[in-house]
Amino acid sequence: MPWKHRWIGNPALSGLGKLFFRSPVTDFHCGLRAFHRQAILSLGLQTTGMEFASEMVIKAGLQGLTIAQIPITLRRDGRSTPPHLRSFRDGWRHLRFMLLYSPKWLFIYPGFILFLLGLAGTLILLPRPLTIGNITFDLNSLVVACATMLAGFQILGFGIFTKSYAASSGLLPGKVYWAKIINGKSVEIGAIVGALVMLLGLTLLGYAIIGWKTVHFGHLSYQDSLRKVIPAVTCIGLGIQTVFSGFALAILGLEK
Repeated sequence: MPWKHRWIGNPALSGLGKLFFRSPVTDFHCGLRAFHRQAILSLGLQTTGMEFASEMVIKAGLQGLTIAQIPITLRRDGRSTPPHLRSFRDGWRHLRFMLLYSPKWLFIYPGFILFLLGLAGTLILLPRPLTIGNITFDLNSLVVACATMLAGFQILGFGIFTKSYAASSGLLPGKVYWAKIINGKSVEIGAIVGALVMLLGLTLLGYAIIGWKTVHFGHLSYQDSLRKVIPAVTCIGLGIQTVFSGFALAILGLEK
């Protein structure tokens, strides 16, 4: 193999495959394979490119098929035709397929991390600016923290949608509770939780309006007013997302 395939592409993609799917296969791209015909047909393999190699390993692992490995020795290809492999194109198609079949790593983990980072930044900067050395984190940083929290919550929602739908439809294996999310009371739970979060935001916004009234709706100190308004609109946005996410989950659970 070329050095970029042997030392970069193959180890990276195989390592991600082992991480995402807890696969025992050490080389996702070895082309020398043997399998039972009925077992491989039952996997419903669909891809038409080089990612077919990864699809076979991933779906076999997801379906719980027995997989064994035997060491082989690679020798130089004796063909005179140029190779049809395109490193970046086919590498991306492998990675894209892995991510689409792993909602946890594509959506849930990144979304959860972003949400926690944004929440931590918001709680730290909400009372007062934070100064570290010669750097001061103030209202601009608070806006970034709140935006990060909103983005993380949205990505996390995408993960819950896809994982729940994939588990309930049998597209991907999953715990029973994933299927119950869209078949349960997602509308009611989303409406209650979302309403409470929106109520918190509206309360903060009302508190900011009262402060504005005390100066006869004139000029306000940005330090005081924006520290109320920014978290207020963030909570309102999170509440709205939660309410409509509950309806979206319920739609995914509708009987065909």
